[in-house]
Amino acid sequence: MFGIVRPCSHRLGEGLKTQWMAHLCGLCLALRGDHGQFARIVTNYDGLLVSVLTEAQAERTTDWRRTAGPCPLRGMRTASVAQGEGARLAAAVSLVLASAKVRDHVADGDGLLARKPVASAARRVATSWGRAGARTGSDLGFDTAVLVDAVDRQLGIEALAGPGTPLLTVTEPTETATAAAFAHTAVLAGRPDNLEPLAEAGRLFGRLAHLLDAVEDRADDAASGAWNPLTATGTSLPEARRLAEDALHGIRLALREVDFVDGKLAHLLLVHELRRSVDRAFGTVPVCAAHQHGGPPQHGNPYGGGAQNPYGGAGGNNPYGGPGGTPYGGGGAYGGSGGGPGGFGGVPQPQPPRRRGFWAGCGMFWLLCCTCQLCCAKEYEGPWSRKKREGCCRDCDCCDACDCCDC
Repeated sequence: MFGIVRPCSHRLGEGLKTQWMAHLCGLCLALRGDHGQFARIVTNYDGLLVSVLTEAQAERTTDWRRTAGPCPLRGMRTASVAQGEGARLAAAVSLVLASAKVRDHVADGDGLLARKPVASAARRVATSWGRAGARTGSDLGFDTAVLVDAVDRQLGIEALAGPGTPLLTVTEPTETATAAAFAHTAVLAGRPDNLEPLAEAGRLFGRLAHLLDAVEDRADDAASGAWNPLTATGTSLPEARRLAEDALHGIRLALREVDFVDGKLAHLLLVHELRRSVDRAFGTVPVCAAHQHGGPPQHGNPYGGGAQNPYGGAGGNNPYGGPGGTPYGGGGAYGGSGGGPGGFGGVPQPQPPRRRGFWAGCGMFWLLCCTCQLCCAKEYEGPWSRKKREGCCRDCDCCDACDCCDC
């Protein structure tokens, strides 16, 4: 499973956790129902936000849930799952974007896709997904061409980007695509007054998703020589953090303008869980109180001094700039004779694990699904990134109370 919004089950509570799982399962089953079993592989945490937003704006009816049969991811239990236009729109968006992603991997010749027979098969799958997503989108009044155009423009922008290029120029296509998807939930729910604020929230969510993906992949991309927007544009991590904080604030303000029937889950995911996603990506995630044996949660200070300061602090051990422990210049892991880890006299740092190719990742995804590790494992290896992940039903990032509302 992939996506930046990975909610904490402790914080959700039973009621909201049930709702969240209903949308996750609803997206998966909408993909299967409209596009076949194999399409379920594109199920993702962020895609279900479209379903959540649609339902949050709509008046409750008797047909907004249905009972689904047993599934390995639910321990072979039945469950009430979301259905209807919101889940179908989420499925269409997920398919079209996955189709574009596969075409991008084929063009780059990543992993097994460098082999012509595999690349040919992948192109056929991508074409099928793109057409299927377009058909579903058309049924719902949503033109998926805006998504395809955004992906195509992304490739051209990345090819031209270099030092000095504004980072927001690189993130613009993603912002445009997510803005269109978020705004169309207002159309499906019959809430035209929500179009503008939801488009703004979607635009900023797309910016945040692009930023966090770049931050999390920075080390792996540096090791493999892959293109990374932060490295290519010369954007520092503090500047990326500032842009992320601005996007978080903008999303919060935009959601205040949206007329929700029941926006509790949407607020929690797009305000509080996004905050934790940013903290997790920048290494300042608070320690869960459940892991402190009942003690208060400990929060790292992302900008101030002290032992938990990731950008500066005592002894000059700044991991991102300046003398001493910088891993990318001066002295440190990648050059010079500084006192950082991996420098002269230091301990060599382990290399990041190599990413799996697209099809190898698909196989691992299904293995994780069938063994319930995605939801129940204490820790598992991401199917594509090979990064360490926690099962969505185990432990959490933070158990502190909401400090801005009563959710």
